Amino acid sequence: MTQIASGFSLPATAGQGARGAVLASAAEVRDRLNVLTRQAASGRVADTHGGLGAQAATSLSLRPAISRLESFQANIDAVQGRMDMARASLDQIGGIASTFRARTADLNGLSTAMVDSVAAAARDALRSVASLLNAKHGDAYVFAGQDSATAPVPEADAILSSGFFTEISAAVGDLDTNGAAATAAATLATAGSNAPGTSPFSATLSQPAGALDALRDRVPVGEGREVQVGVLASANSEAVSGGASTTGSYVRDILRALATLGSLSSGQINVPGFAALVADVRESLTGAETALGVDAGVLGDRQAAIRADKARLEQQATALRGQVSNVEDVDMAETLSRLSLTQTQLQASYQLLGGLQSLSLVKFLPAG
Repeated sequence: MTQIASGFSLPATAGQGARGAVLASAAEVRDRLNVLTRQAASGRVADTHGGLGAQAATSLSLRPAISRLESFQANIDAVQGRMDMARASLDQIGGIASTFRARTADLNGLSTAMVDSVAAAARDALRSVASLLNAKHGDAYVFAGQDSATAPVPEADAILSSGFFTEISAAVGDLDTNGAAATAAATLATAGSNAPGTSPFSATLSQPAGALDALRDRVPVGEGREVQVGVLASANSEAVSGGASTTGSYVRDILRALATLGSLSSGQINVPGFAALVADVRESLTGAETALGVDAGVLGDRQAAIRADKARLEQQATALRGQVSNVEDVDMAETLSRLSLTQTQLQASYQLLGGLQSLSLVKFLPAG
């Protein structure tokens, strides 16, 4: 007991108990203030999943799904540029084929100078097409399929000295002896060949069309769903090349036609098989143009489809991010309001504590 005045006493622990209660309350308010200060600075409920309590399971289950959706979107972004480049190159190759299909009409019954002019232009065009087949987007050859680090036409700049061109040139040179049918058959065999030294394509692409299916570019655009996005230099994608004078590949047919025209000479204009050989070239180019147009159209349709897929994936990811945000992120307006209120509460606790420390029973006794 502490003696205060005659006949009155106050337990010594009474003031200490009040101060202890205020201190405990202030500590609790201070802890809440620390949490709210951290949340206001980061915008997040907690720095770890453990701080989310029962809501942690939602975050842990949804975040992998969001990452998966984002990976599909990244796949689509990665191939869009390659598809754009492929379509642009196909358009140019198709334009070249169209030009020389039209020019075959100039080769019948006209001057020898015209033959030499068309032949020279065809040789230049052959080099151009070979170069277009080596088009790249970044470090990837767009017509090489999964073997994207290897040029589809390794010797594009030297194609006029390749086995492909020299064999076709030799066959055209024997037109007077062998006739148009045999000459066309020989050039067709060369164009369709995958033999080393004859095929202008890389070893990977110098295979039968059926064996090349595994090399086609495909991109995952959803769970269990892939879309073919590439075109190979040496084989059609979806188109079927028509006509009697085709290798089954519109690119091979165009290369063959240009090599055949490029091998003609003015001295052959009066050879009996000349007109028939030119007609074969015209037929081959007509079929090649049609097939190329089909594949270019399919490629464009697939681009549109995967753009739609990307938009759908983004909608799904946005919805899941919203659910995660509801669990992990704070309502900033509410947090700031609570922070201000808690600061006021803590200040009041400190003021109360200071008042308790200055209390004395003597202040409340009457002066005697």
